[in-house]
Amino acid sequence: MTLTKAAIVNELAFRNMREKEDAQDIAEVLIEIIKRTLESGEDVMISGFGKFAVKHKAARQGRNPATGEPMTLRPRRIIAFYCADKLKQRVNGQPLF
Repeated sequence: MTLTKAAIVNELAFRNMREKEDAQDIAEVLIEIIKRTLESGEDVMISGFGKFAVKHKAARQGRNPATGEPMTLRPRRIIAFYCADKLKQRVNGQPLF
């Protein structure tokens, strides 16, 4: 099962006894803060969950998979996620120390 934004909103509304519209606003603001921070090139670390890190990839030679023609891939930024140890342990059913 995939966790959707709608499921997050429902959980926020249920747990906090809020209206769905309020919960949706909270979720939207949180996601927007994360996006804006990553867009500015800063990392986002959520304690106990993990870290979203912006990585820089240099230009490199590649090829067009359809034609096999060589081409230069432009430099770009990517987002990497590093899982927190606490989350890894929880996912693997290990006791948290």
